[in-house]
Amino acid sequence: MVLVVVRDNQVFFRGYGETAPGSGQLPTTDSMLRICSLTKIFTTDVLVKLVNDKTIRLDDTLQRFAPPHAVVPKRIQPITLVDLATHTAGLPREIGNAPPGTPHFTFPDYRTRWRWLPSQHLRSTPGKAALYSNIGFDFLSDALQSAAHKPYATLLAERTLNPLNMRQTTFFPNPAQCARLLVSADDKGPCAVTENTRGSSGLYSTPTDMAVWLKYLLGIGGPANATQNAASQAVYIVPSTLISEKGLDHAGTPTGIGLGWIHLLPPDDPSHIIQKTGGGGGFTTYIAINQPRHIAIFIAATDGPAGYQFNLFKGADNALLTLAGLPPIPPAPPKRASKPAARRILRHSARRSAHAAGG
Repeated sequence: MVLVVVRDNQVFFRGYGETAPGSGQLPTTDSMLRICSLTKIFTTDVLVKLVNDKTIRLDDTLQRFAPPHAVVPKRIQPITLVDLATHTAGLPREIGNAPPGTPHFTFPDYRTRWRWLPSQHLRSTPGKAALYSNIGFDFLSDALQSAAHKPYATLLAERTLNPLNMRQTTFFPNPAQCARLLVSADDKGPCAVTENTRGSSGLYSTPTDMAVWLKYLLGIGGPANATQNAASQAVYIVPSTLISEKGLDHAGTPTGIGLGWIHLLPPDDPSHIIQKTGGGGGFTTYIAINQPRHIAIFIAATDGPAGYQFNLFKGADNALLTLAGLPPIPPAPPKRASKPAARRILRHSARRSAHAAGG
């Protein structure tokens, strides 16, 4: 595991465990990582920049940027870019399983997803329900590429990675970088080019680059460091206004949905957190920010042996708040069982009590 904490101008790094099973070597600041779905908050960073320079609008339809002759499905109203960025486009999580032997984060490619889309029936009216969607963010990156008239990887480099000097953050790892990639307990396949999932999950990075990214997100480090536009981390949807919400609660109950980001606790709570979870290809990743105390945390951990159970996201949240001198996030209240379920629980409890008493 690697841990990066930024608080004001302080940067803390620590590597734990081994770079690969049996290596005996601690991860370093130059270890390569799959950042998985943290890729999405890079995509929305570019999205906001293109909105600011009036290249696009958040309410532009996906259809505007579709390939020639491709028809984007509708359900009462069309899919917009903000729907894609907030997981409310009515699209599923994935388009299906990748063919056997496909390297992680290389499926589906551009042609495959655009062939798939026209025949789909949206799960919900765009903007009315949230369903976590990787494929939605790949379509978002396709739209940004079309709007900017250049490959998305080039656009991301020009607008975000190069200005921040994040030279190790890439979809195209070279052999030297692949040799530094942390390895999980199980074989997760080759270190490969991941441009196909450029909007959702394909980025590789290092702790050094992620420390720069945390400073950018916090807006600290002096005039030499750029600051992310506040619109990138704002709340765009309050979950209670939606018909349903699914797949956005891995780190806790959302109080706000942003452009790739999820908010925990009310915005006026000192312990309010803006966070993004990630996972896949042998990694679990996480970023959490507490803006009032100017502190952020990044964690990337490789998958351990089967049976290992720990909620890394909630643990990271409480570590962040402890470092900020704030109380931890309170546990979620237990969900109320339905009446039939409650009756079954009572009957089961009665049987257990009777058995314990010898009945």
